[in-house]
Amino acid sequence: MTTTQVRAACPLDCPDTCALLVTVTDGVATAVKGDPDHPTTAGVLCTKVSRFTERTYHADRLLHPLRRVGKKGEGKFERISWEEALQTIAARLKPIAARDPQAILPYSYCGTMGLVQGESMSSRFFNQLGASLLDRTICASAGATGYRYTVGASIGTDLEQFQNAKLIIIWGGNPIASNLHFWMRAQEAKRNGATLIAIDPYRSLTAEKCHQHIALLPGTDAALALGLMHVLITENLVDQDYIDRYTVGYAELKQRALAWPPERVAEVCGITATEVVELARLYGQACRSGEGAAIRTNYGVQRVHGGGMAVRNIACLPALTGAWRHPAGGMQLSSSGSFPVNRKALQRPDLLKGTPRTINMSTIGDDLLKTSSPEFGPQVEAVIVYNSNPLAVAPDSSKVAQGFAREDLFTVVLEHFQTDTVDYADIVLPATTQLEHVDAHSTYGHLYMMANNAAVAPLGEAKANTEIFRLLARYMGFDDPCFQESDDALAAKAFDATDARAVHFDWESLKRTGWQKLAMPEAPFAEGGFPTPSGKCEFYSSAMAQAGLDPLPTYIAPHESLASNPALAARFPLAMISPPARNFLNSTFVNVKSLRAAEGEPHLDIHPDDAAARGIAAGDMVRIFNDRGSFVAKARVTDKARRGLVVGLSVWWKKLASDGKNANEVTSQRLTDMGRAPTFYDTLVEVEKVA
Repeated sequence: MTTTQVRAACPLDCPDTCALLVTVTDGVATAVKGDPDHPTTAGVLCTKVSRFTERTYHADRLLHPLRRVGKKGEGKFERISWEEALQTIAARLKPIAARDPQAILPYSYCGTMGLVQGESMSSRFFNQLGASLLDRTICASAGATGYRYTVGASIGTDLEQFQNAKLIIIWGGNPIASNLHFWMRAQEAKRNGATLIAIDPYRSLTAEKCHQHIALLPGTDAALALGLMHVLITENLVDQDYIDRYTVGYAELKQRALAWPPERVAEVCGITATEVVELARLYGQACRSGEGAAIRTNYGVQRVHGGGMAVRNIACLPALTGAWRHPAGGMQLSSSGSFPVNRKALQRPDLLKGTPRTINMSTIGDDLLKTSSPEFGPQVEAVIVYNSNPLAVAPDSSKVAQGFAREDLFTVVLEHFQTDTVDYADIVLPATTQLEHVDAHSTYGHLYMMANNAAVAPLGEAKANTEIFRLLARYMGFDDPCFQESDDALAAKAFDATDARAVHFDWESLKRTGWQKLAMPEAPFAEGGFPTPSGKCEFYSSAMAQAGLDPLPTYIAPHESLASNPALAARFPLAMISPPARNFLNSTFVNVKSLRAAEGEPHLDIHPDDAAARGIAAGDMVRIFNDRGSFVAKARVTDKARRGLVVGLSVWWKKLASDGKNANEVTSQRLTDMGRAPTFYDTLVEVEKVA
């Protein structure tokens, strides 16, 4: 027996991007462990990724190309050869491209976060083709936009500093489930005397372990941030020197904040004025004492109408108090802007001949049902799906299913398993998993460039995404030499080696070591240097004014709330959020039996008062519904959900739920205030007991 250990990286849509060590015995991966030497992974993996071999060698892996033989949605296929699959795809795409290539649409997201297997060869293919562009908004674009208007780029507190903080505010996230290695640092800070506060409508696993939980109403985070500003300013807990040196618009911000006294904030947020005042004082005094006061904001905050503004408001707080002066102060939403990713070299936008239209992935349900028009352009005639499962994860799911059910829509899906989306495919192409291909990774939770080496040969006839798009390019007659580049050649272009942050990046060296830290300052904005147009933190944003947005922090009520739509709220009085289940990652891992068994079945958490008013007891099956649709789950009666809120942990494959539906039956295709992102947590429903 020959046993080796291969350096790899977790590819999943998670801030942690763990460094992996894969044990391979006689060509078979037998174990996946966290690299104990990697400072952020520290040898620890989440429950999900520790089961990576179980997923790779799953009995249901797709290992051969397939062709649909039943109706769309039935999931009936026959095996075909790669030659037949590629010829079929080219034969269907060529006449569409000849009429108008914009009738062809890619649909992808972060099934892998890899810079090579994500958007490199695939982007080259669609750019050469002239297909419609996809606005990839489904997760983070609202918050990223609000943060960028304020701070300039997705740059923030280094993960490796959080354990030195004396106050950590965890705002809109559940890191025990979705950011484990940050939680480890927060726990270390707690052992060293730090105070941990969770701001979340739901008492999550994380909130239960914090010193305080502030359970505000969904979509009211921006108002809470304005209330904190009010107290900080009126009680002189701001850092005037930092404000004068490194910010713009303080006078205007002050006037705006003074209109948000704690009593007004309490009414909007459904909390007490005391909670607002005490949190502001705790935060301001920690910053004034010179101790690290850090805010870890996650994407739950921004999945509502005013989500971009909410993140913007929160991002003003560290500059208002001078928290950025301390390495363990400031804020982290994402570290992705720290990485000098060379996207032009990877994706080759120069291949485009003109500017195709852009379709928003968050409105795919409506867009697949549109016919040709001068405003929309050509009807979508073909979709190629990779690194995503839109039938499960996109909002307003019944519309998504109607769109993919069109018999005249040609659909190709690259996948590992027969997901809900695969059931609607005409051609299915088997893709490799992370253990079977090469990739390079940036991250959005720490500051390490990562390498993934292929640990084992591809199973069956599976091929890497890059190889699939190379083959498609050949069958489409694309002869540009860029379609011949190897995965290693692509990975070698992943980062700009001339950028000082990349420490003279060298791919061969990175493959050997597995990871390499960027050269970033300990406290990125201790002395200003914000990558904004002014070079300062922008309380007043001229760019926002030019975009037709309020240039100052404000509050934007949810689309669906008593304040915005009292008639709708009278019919559907419960707010619903659908945060990630601990044992799933979006819709990944739902088909791994051991992880699905740990989740049990779809549940809905409902407050005892709301349950009693509807005659619902723990364990009852309930129907959650609004005008868009409905789904069924088992009730868990618990005060983890505040009054007026129900929580459906997600995202289940629809085919594995008792009624063949999931929480996205009731979510909306309406978009956020900025960033064109979905409003998953801006949803009103009613709940009733069912037999």
